[in-house]
Amino acid sequence: MELYSIDAGNFKLDGGAMFGVVPKTLWNKKMPADELNLCSWKMRCLLIQDGKRLILVDTGMGDKQPAKWQSYYYRHGDGDLIQSIRKLGFHENQITDVILSHLHFDHAGGAVSWNSTKDGYRPTFVNATYWTHSEHWQWAMEPNPREAATFLKENLLPLQEAGQLRFIDKDDINFGNQIEFLTADGHTEKMLMPLIHYHEKKVLFIADTIPSTAHIHTPWVMAYDVNPLQTMVEKEELLTKAVVHDWILYFDHDPAVEACTIQKTDKGFSVKSAGNLLDF
Repeated sequence: MELYSIDAGNFKLDGGAMFGVVPKTLWNKKMPADELNLCSWKMRCLLIQDGKRLILVDTGMGDKQPAKWQSYYYRHGDGDLIQSIRKLGFHENQITDVILSHLHFDHAGGAVSWNSTKDGYRPTFVNATYWTHSEHWQWAMEPNPREAATFLKENLLPLQEAGQLRFIDKDDINFGNQIEFLTADGHTEKMLMPLIHYHEKKVLFIADTIPSTAHIHTPWVMAYDVNPLQTMVEKEELLTKAVVHDWILYFDHDPAVEACTIQKTDKGFSVKSAGNLLDF
């Protein structure tokens, strides 16, 4: 098995929304905001090469939305989902599986592309099976008012219409013992967090439970979370396991740090060692 970091670009979100009730005087030291109070975040995906399978975890927001909509999120940087895959010597048509941690637009938007000359919306990865959790899918199909604006039907329904959608809790996933699926409910219902057995290590794609190193401190949770108190409980459990088992946490949104290990001190959990995934 080999793991590759995939850069799907950067975007900006309101710093207050990303840190909830934490005062700006604190979080701004870790993730400086611009004059509009926006912080820059990465859309980082993960590519897993395992035998004949080429598995992509998350897809970024894609580029099919109208320019006005995209302008709300200040897309920037050189990252691009497809180009990042090709730079590694692979082709998007070689992707066999796409694991969507959850269906918010900045994680699932790249799952579907727009082809104006042929068939409109279509799955980006034409030979892939797309995986999510059935309860999360239902959550996205009947969204609560809090999340309605982030579950975009054009990102989701084409996967089902193409017959490429499967559910990890109902279908035969055949990932063997190399990938376990942990779930969390604080950020959104039944978010998937793949725990990957990588050589002698374990790498956790922790998704939006801990989107960056700045969110490791247990009370630092996002205003986007549907149940922030549940997020705090889940963080405490996961970080404890990360310390005990020396897991590597892989971050989807940290603009500078791909991965880290965790330690616990008298002041709580903190970064033990940080760097690129392949540094560990």
